[in-house]
Amino acid sequence: MTPLQLTHLAAGEKSAPVTDWAARIGWLVGLALFVALVYWLMREGWKWRGTLQGDLAELPDAPSDPGPARLTMSGRYHGSTTAGQWLDRIVAHGLGTRSRVELTLTDAGLDVVRPGATDFFIPAGALREALLGKGIAGKVLSEGGLLVVTWEHGDRLIDSGFRSDTAAEHGEWVDALNSMINKSLEKTDTEGAR
Repeated sequence: MTPLQLTHLAAGEKSAPVTDWAARIGWLVGLALFVALVYWLMREGWKWRGTLQGDLAELPDAPSDPGPARLTMSGRYHGSTTAGQWLDRIVAHGLGTRSRVELTLTDAGLDVVRPGATDFFIPAGALREALLGKGIAGKVLSEGGLLVVTWEHGDRLIDSGFRSDTAAEHGEWVDALNSMINKSLEKTDTEGAR
């Protein structure tokens, strides 16, 4: 091409970009449907897990007079799992629902009050162990950032994870719970020896 022809082409009018609105709307609708499908599948999986765990007995309610509080704590409930299996979340009876929590330890046991979720009570005789952990049911925190309480419900051992608003309280809770568990075991051993 000659320089004159190049100048003529460069000076020519340019066409405006064409937007295909139908294609854009189609992609957006398709994306929204895909997200809805994924959400629905996750919800169905959660309900299926609850169905599989349907053999879990009803959770005990707190006694009408549990006695004076030994310790109280405000914080978060991060979920419950099969003991020793920190990724095997238990969802039956609302145990899989994360929520705020108010814990109260009495001589009768551990009262777990969860605003907006199902409350439950762990009798003192069902408590098995308390320790500081770093993860439960998909929630990973720093070392010692989680109070993990192991308890027996029916024929299952369950780990429940709690995080205090003041993480320094965790050590005191572990000591108090384990002391209570040891006294309960000593009492059982003494009664069995008679």
